[in-house]
Amino acid sequence: MRRVLTPPQFARWLTDFLPQIPGAPGAAWLAPGVVTDRADPKLAHLDGLNLSRAWMLEGIAQGLPAQDARRGALRASAGAHAEAALPFVTGEHYVGGHWLGTFALYLVSGAGLPGAH
Repeated sequence: MRRVLTPPQFARWLTDFLPQIPGAPGAAWLAPGVVTDRADPKLAHLDGLNLSRAWMLEGIAQGLPAQDARRGALRASAGAHAEAALPFVTGEHYVGGHWLGTFALYLVSGAGLPGAH
């Protein structure tokens, strides 16, 4: 929706769609998934979820007006998700290593986000 609405319109839509986003940057919200065994093919997908969420949360924050108080909480949550997964984008475990790099690249490059190359 951030791609088709103006920032003020997107802010109003987001309020209706996800009213639980806090307005305080340090608020605990949307905790990252916890991977207890990165060699487990099912659990390794949580790293991908965390990377994807970080990228999307950053996009949501960028789509809001600059003064929107939710931007801080969205960016804090994006950072927590990135910290939970980026260190594990390695070749150590094939079950995640062969595809997590794609999601990490989207995140660190800002692919598809305003101002990204």
